[in-house]
Amino acid sequence: MEQIYLTLLLLTVLFFLLGTGVWVAFSLMIVGMAGMALFTQAPLGQVLATTVWGASNSWALAALPLFIWMGEILFSSRLSQDMFTGLSPWMNRLPGRLLHVNIFGCGIFAAVSGSSAATAATIGKLSIPELSARKYPESLILGTLAGSATLGLLIPPSIILIVYGVATEQSIARLFVAGVLPGILLVTLFVGYVIVWSMLNADKLPPADPSLPLREKLRRSRRLIPVMLLIAGVIGSIYAGIASPTDAAAVGVVLALILSWSSSSLTRQTFMDGLMGATKTSAMIAFILAGAAFLTVSMGFTGIPRMLAGWIGALHLSPYSLLAALTVFFVILGCFLDGISVVVLTTSVILPMVEQAGIDPLWFGIYVVIVVEMSQITPPVGFNLFVIQSLTGRNILQVARAALPFFALLLLALALITVFPQIVTYLPNLMGAS
Repeated sequence: MEQIYLTLLLLTVLFFLLGTGVWVAFSLMIVGMAGMALFTQAPLGQVLATTVWGASNSWALAALPLFIWMGEILFSSRLSQDMFTGLSPWMNRLPGRLLHVNIFGCGIFAAVSGSSAATAATIGKLSIPELSARKYPESLILGTLAGSATLGLLIPPSIILIVYGVATEQSIARLFVAGVLPGILLVTLFVGYVIVWSMLNADKLPPADPSLPLREKLRRSRRLIPVMLLIAGVIGSIYAGIASPTDAAAVGVVLALILSWSSSSLTRQTFMDGLMGATKTSAMIAFILAGAAFLTVSMGFTGIPRMLAGWIGALHLSPYSLLAALTVFFVILGCFLDGISVVVLTTSVILPMVEQAGIDPLWFGIYVVIVVEMSQITPPVGFNLFVIQSLTGRNILQVARAALPFFALLLLALALITVFPQIVTYLPNLMGAS
């Protein structure tokens, strides 16, 4: 009973600190220090120093700044402008036509940036004016953009999967490969929804653009082909076991610099901006991970995770019941925090429960990312909603309403990977067997 009160006290302190605007990393460290100082006899200073150093001195973390830098380089190139020009000729025959540019454009850019908000902002800046000028339904323009931008969290190389892998000591290469089929599943669901909607509401869509000959389509898409080869090469080299995630990230940075230079968008200024952007983002994430690692260790000293895992085990919840409860918990938490913070805040306490229930931690990582994706389009603090609101000036509730069908599709994807876990585990197991 005493440990339950201790848990509630520490959670209250944590949410108070976060609510008053204290940095996430500092909040995690303060709560960890409070738990250790008040309820254990462990040497606080020694544990803090060794844990923070150990969390920061992880080789797996080396992939993080490199993938972020690769995204920054391509972000400052002409990729976003080329995206619409290159994809739109191929979408003309599909029901829904240019609405699919949002979905496939977000899918491609997600594999470059690893960020949901950056994907929404970059693709939205170009596609919203183009689609609005052609009189496509606004609800579909906003919905496809909000829903598809969440792919930035799942499609590898995903920053949040690196964070989860480091926080839970899972193989980042296997997590990346595990995200491939669920990412394809989500793209398929989004495309399928737009096709069905368009067939039922054909009168609400503008007429198709004139069809282009194959040579012209290829000419317009020529700038996209190197980027898609870069993405395929990075993921393929990891899957084939040729390169580790860190090696692949380093090669990705070099190739991204070459692509940016070849498109005449690499200047001293864009190089420095990309480098500084990647440094700031990487430092922030590494700091949060260090705070989370210390909180994990301090919670271990207090015995809270072990007590909670035992408590969950005593309830004899089925894995499905536990996952249903965790889904609600993660969506609510994700309404107020960004995805990386959600992952590092919860893994230390929740992973023992998950393992107690016999759930594969690798599968659980993909599950967490999809649930966090759902929270990105859930008011009041869905980050994608804010990005799209700033691009369009529309009320956030309007944007949330447009994104609602895609929230339902994410929920469907979650149900599918729960009922058919092989969607997540097939490729990693194949990779392990080869």
